[in-house]
Amino acid sequence: MSTEDLEKYETEMELQLYREYKDIVRQFSYVVETERRFYLANSVDLQVRDAGGEVFFELTLSDAWVWDMYRPARFVKNVRVVTFKDVNVEELDKPDLELPDNPRLP
Repeated sequence: MSTEDLEKYETEMELQLYREYKDIVRQFSYVVETERRFYLANSVDLQVRDAGGEVFFELTLSDAWVWDMYRPARFVKNVRVVTFKDVNVEELDKPDLELPDNPRLP
């Protein structure tokens, strides 16, 4: 496989992954970013740990989806991540589940 073929394959896989993400994102409550991966999850437990002056983060995610084009099974029941880098956890807004201020009744 040439370098050009590999780049084309990776581009196609990223696009496929993005389409999958758009289809499933509303099923999850949190977006989690680490230095290595991007996750969607419905439960996130973030613990800051200190081991002899070294601070690190321990994340436990459940009911999760992993953004990784080389991973055949992206939906996982549990994920444990340990990292010394920053972690970003955001709660997803679900506007389609909110009631309008002035609902129209028939």
